[in-house]
Amino acid sequence: MVFRGQTLGKYRIIEPLGSGGFGTVYLAEDTWIDKRVALKVPHRQNLDFGELLKEPRLLAALGHPNIVTVITAEKQGNVFFIVMEYVPGETLETLIVHKGALELMQALDYTAQICNAVEHAHKHNILHRDLRPANVFVTEKGLVKVGDFGTSRVLELAAHGTTVIGSPPYMAPEQFEGRAVFASDLYSIGVTLYQLLTGTLPYDTPAPADLVRLRRGELVTPPRERNSGIPKVIDDIVMRALSPDVGTRYQRAEEMLNDLLAARRDLVRKPPPLVATPPAPAGAGATPRPSPAPRPAPTPTRLRTTGPPTARFCWQCRKPLPARGTRCPFCGEAQ
Repeated sequence: MVFRGQTLGKYRIIEPLGSGGFGTVYLAEDTWIDKRVALKVPHRQNLDFGELLKEPRLLAALGHPNIVTVITAEKQGNVFFIVMEYVPGETLETLIVHKGALELMQALDYTAQICNAVEHAHKHNILHRDLRPANVFVTEKGLVKVGDFGTSRVLELAAHGTTVIGSPPYMAPEQFEGRAVFASDLYSIGVTLYQLLTGTLPYDTPAPADLVRLRRGELVTPPRERNSGIPKVIDDIVMRALSPDVGTRYQRAEEMLNDLLAARRDLVRKPPPLVATPPAPAGAGATPRPSPAPRPAPTPTRLRTTGPPTARFCWQCRKPLPARGTRCPFCGEAQ
């Protein structure tokens, strides 16, 4: 349908960026202003025009620094497409493939930004329903942008997302029954954080016979059992997000975000333990030597959790923060 070098209106196709169940995304150039953009071409071009406009209309309502921006939607000839900002960099999926488990603070920073994006969407009563590392883009400056809202829908106050949609390894138990709710997106974020911390998924893709065990929480191995360097407070956050019971899971992304930020502050401020080293026994007839000054006990190999306290940046706007600041003076976001 669309090929390299083809021109759709003022947009020249450069190369495909990826394809999903609902459409293919291409890197393109706006030939009028010499700017690179991303074009999403839905697979189903025969839908009613109003149906085709649903996704860009959803995205247009979600102007946020952590969400991929929709620029416009157009139709040239028989091809309908959505024009979006092009996010140079990598997806979280490619980062995990290349690096495995990420450094702890980096994993928390990325997850906090995802929570910020999802909270904004939920405030507009919009479920994503397919949150996973492949749909999360990381710019060269470390800014996270959540994309691919092709599976999202507006959640009415008295209704659920009733279609079974999503990627099975990241789907909450209730999604397999077509009962997606806000907390379902939080489950997907929990699986993503688990993968960022361990380099692996909490379980293999559930087969139909595994769904009963998934609903009981029997498939999830706590991340600390796979990486002993993960602090318990972070392990607890992940396991709450992955609770099979909707009622005991995080209900809003803001709740999970607040726990992540509090845990990060505590981990940065917590000093390493000091253990005194006893002096060696004096030999016969020898004059006892004074005890050496206490030295820090050797620390086990683990995820790095600290850096210089002043090397802090806002997770939303990426600008430097004051050493003791808890709110960004530039964009006002809590840290």
